Amino acid sequence: MRWNQTSDDTGSGSPVLFGTKGLIRSVQTPEFSGITFHEVLAKSALNSVPRSSSMPFSWTVNPYRGCSHACVYCFARNTHRYLDLDSGTDFDRQVVVKVNIAEVLAAELIRPKWARDHVALGTNTDPYQRAEGRYALMPGIITALAEQSTPMSILTKGTLLRRDLPLLARVAEDTPVEISMSIAVHDDALQQSIEPGTPTTKARLATVRAAAELGFDVTVFMMPIMPKLTDSRDHLESALRAIKDAGAARVVYGALHLRPGAREWFFEWLEREHRELLPRYRTMYARSSYASKEYRRWLGERINPLIDRFGLRGRSDDDYPATSRMRGSSDSSRIPPKSDSLAAPAQHLAAPAQQALF
Repeated sequence: MRWNQTSDDTGSGSPVLFGTKGLIRSVQTPEFSGITFHEVLAKSALNSVPRSSSMPFSWTVNPYRGCSHACVYCFARNTHRYLDLDSGTDFDRQVVVKVNIAEVLAAELIRPKWARDHVALGTNTDPYQRAEGRYALMPGIITALAEQSTPMSILTKGTLLRRDLPLLARVAEDTPVEISMSIAVHDDALQQSIEPGTPTTKARLATVRAAAELGFDVTVFMMPIMPKLTDSRDHLESALRAIKDAGAARVVYGALHLRPGAREWFFEWLEREHRELLPRYRTMYARSSYASKEYRRWLGERINPLIDRFGLRGRSDDDYPATSRMRGSSDSSRIPPKSDSLAAPAQHLAAPAQQALF
């Protein structure tokens, strides 16, 4: 692959990328048409999650900022504004790469104060987006965590995960490893429209199968489920059947939420592709980033019986953060857990489905 340098060190000894120190160079290649990769030297790798957060992990590692998966609804879009970039096209096409992140992480993990807390990968932008095929940062990150016996979880839409499955399987013999694949859309045309840079649903299901065959209890995130687009009974049933057939053990589902940055970009997409739904969405998300409680209740009533039918363990994201992300470290390293907070399907709601909620 031939990389063309578009900018480099200014000669000042302190190169700056949109106010961020550490820029080595910015590069482009024909294989990533329209995308610029800004290679930076990171000063730190571990990100502490505030104690007030409901997230079931204390630390994250994000080797990339921005994401070529270009998911229209991505909640992380607004983070690009901290770089003086926009949350739309720039988020998709201006990708920051922390080229030294594995070395920095290794140095942080050997500090005496490191308590080997769970580290989550893929909580902001996808660690297995297409650029990972070039930069190969994840093997070094995984190895650094494993060498310090640090439990880890990976959430991705990227089929590049398959490259690292043999490594992860070896690591999981001694260190808890949790694998989740995000597969929200099981309609090929819609998937390519709303997630244009992602692997196909079929390819992601094949990756779930590959991980399951190595003994991992894979979780599939059916998030976001989008009103009037992916919440029909037929779509949900087809999705859950495919997920079960792929060998997944669990499902986490949740309705679309639209934070600032993602909201504007999603509404622009709706106006182009499904203009008839735009007034409904504007009404539904007028006062909150989240779908109404009534809609979420209706969705639970629709999907929970299907989860039961296919023998999957399932949970709504409404109560999932209060538990562990894939609870039971031994579960993910291929040893049945003593207790599993996801073992029981999400509770069915007794109220009748409200067909006119949206």
